[in-house]
Amino acid sequence: MILYIGNNLKSKLTNQTTLTLLSNLLRDEGYLVKISSSINNPFLRLISMLWAIITYRRKTDYVLIDTYSTKNFYYALVTSQLCRILKLKYIPILHGGNLPYRLDKSQKLSKLIFMNSYINVAVSKYLEHEFDKRGYKSVFIPNVLEIENYTFQKREISTPKLLYVRAFASIYNPEMAIKVLYEVKKEYPDALLCMVGPEKDNSFNSCKALAKKFGIENSIEFTGMLPKKEWHEKSKDYNIFINTTNIDNAPVSVIEAMALGLPIVSTNVGGLPFLIENNNTGILVNKNDIKAMANAISSLCKNQETVNYLTMNARKQVNEYDWSKVKTLWHNILQ
Repeated sequence: MILYIGNNLKSKLTNQTTLTLLSNLLRDEGYLVKISSSINNPFLRLISMLWAIITYRRKTDYVLIDTYSTKNFYYALVTSQLCRILKLKYIPILHGGNLPYRLDKSQKLSKLIFMNSYINVAVSKYLEHEFDKRGYKSVFIPNVLEIENYTFQKREISTPKLLYVRAFASIYNPEMAIKVLYEVKKEYPDALLCMVGPEKDNSFNSCKALAKKFGIENSIEFTGMLPKKEWHEKSKDYNIFINTTNIDNAPVSVIEAMALGLPIVSTNVGGLPFLIENNNTGILVNKNDIKAMANAISSLCKNQETVNYLTMNARKQVNEYDWSKVKTLWHNILQ
């Protein structure tokens, strides 16, 4: 039996979590999988996770633990140490571009978790690299993409129609998207931007104010959080995907955009150069380099062959994230 520990909170606006998707796919492969926890209160959620470990300790072969760098890091710490006490094999599943910073900031706590695990599963080659560099044994198993649900659409670009799909949070630098549109409109006055994502901090208000300051609010659509199917449908009307983040790992929205046939222009931070090969599967620019991102967008508008080359290569890459390929990697560990 597998016990999967992580955040299983459900909301009408929340897309299917990695926990839900992976656990369902593992069940389809014949594994018995239990999940914890879906309790909203953070303290009670932790208690629920610990209780699940105790309850299923005699039946459990492996405990999977979703592991991030912020508050969830301490969930992983406490649950992993209970697994150690009960002599259960636990497997941290590593998420979040800031985890390397956490490894350096909390070295003793990190060693307790990651040196004593059965193995550490990195969902990106970036995290695999960063963990291996610090002496933690890890293996790369990407987040699953059900590739049959992603229709590849060839993009022919004359006027830039930019799509941003990320939370409005300062670490993702959404204000850069507004500044890039302003710069792009100097050459392409009809350029548009659609920003999809929930409000996490004051970045949303900053973006609205910036758009008003530049006088381009009529060229920007703010949709708020959209379910996956809805933003996939909306993406059909756009032709370039921009990622402006300051810190990142392997953002699922970028991987999905690659699957959908959108050419990617992204900042070159964290795990992005491990996900996107510059000028082969996308275009990378320096963090907060508005001019460079605008120039990259302009170059795509002028070169359809480049667009076709980048998008075909990107789709080929993310085909490897399909469950038909990824399940073998999980079987190698769990069997």
